Amino acid sequence: MCFLCDVKHSAWHSRRGFLQAAAGATALAVSTPLLAQVDVGKSSGLRNLVPAEELESASTQEYAKLLAEAKAQGALAPPGHPQLQRLHAISKRLIPQAAQWNDRAKQWRWEVNLIGSKQINAFCMPGGKIAFYTGILEQLKLTDDEVAMIMGHEMAHALREHARARIAKSQGTGTLLSLGAQLLGLGQLGDLAANVGTELLTLRFSREDESDADLVGLELAARGGYNPQAAVSLWQKMAQAGGGAGGPNFLSTHPSGPQRIQELQANVPRVQGLYERARR
Repeated sequence: MCFLCDVKHSAWHSRRGFLQAAAGATALAVSTPLLAQVDVGKSSGLRNLVPAEELESASTQEYAKLLAEAKAQGALAPPGHPQLQRLHAISKRLIPQAAQWNDRAKQWRWEVNLIGSKQINAFCMPGGKIAFYTGILEQLKLTDDEVAMIMGHEMAHALREHARARIAKSQGTGTLLSLGAQLLGLGQLGDLAANVGTELLTLRFSREDESDADLVGLELAARGGYNPQAAVSLWQKMAQAGGGAGGPNFLSTHPSGPQRIQELQANVPRVQGLYERARR
């Protein structure tokens, strides 16, 4: 439910100036790069209602908590783990492409970790906090190109600041005011930051967000030298995996279907030149 839509007109105007001041202190323009090959337009303006620095801080805390829990259970891959080294090698080719989609990415402290779990899942939280579960690598038998498509897709959610926009839609105006107050040094987030951090792991993006992330991720991976055709084979594998009882966790937030695959197929030629140039 979008609580913002329920705020009375007069109350909204009385608070708008404060919100704009808070958002303006941290919000940087996130638009389509000049030389982008895919067409996704500008990011949602709603994201400016949630200060980026506060959301990234909450993300960092939640990510650290998740890693600590995984380590306590012996499920956090050590630095020398072959699959983790594989993820690091792929991320080193994708992360340098990120800043053209969001200038804030230059300051992000990117992290990539692998968690032992049968879940078919992966994510990238605001601020560049990436995690893959072993289930998505092993059960789908992903190639490096397909892993790059997943990583690029998840990075795109963070770069396009979909979480900021979704939280702006789902949280009440009081939450946004508290976020803004913390940004200006007027209070402490306390439980609010924890709640927002937890929500980051359970957000369900809109179909528009998913399409956005598909295309931006496709271009990120192609610029990193990964075959864009892998985006099609990846989602074909996802569709097959979704046929079983329950289906993968990944598909609960990233539904597969013919339309998704068709859109990717239509955009592969747009980034083919970027891939070939990167390979040279």
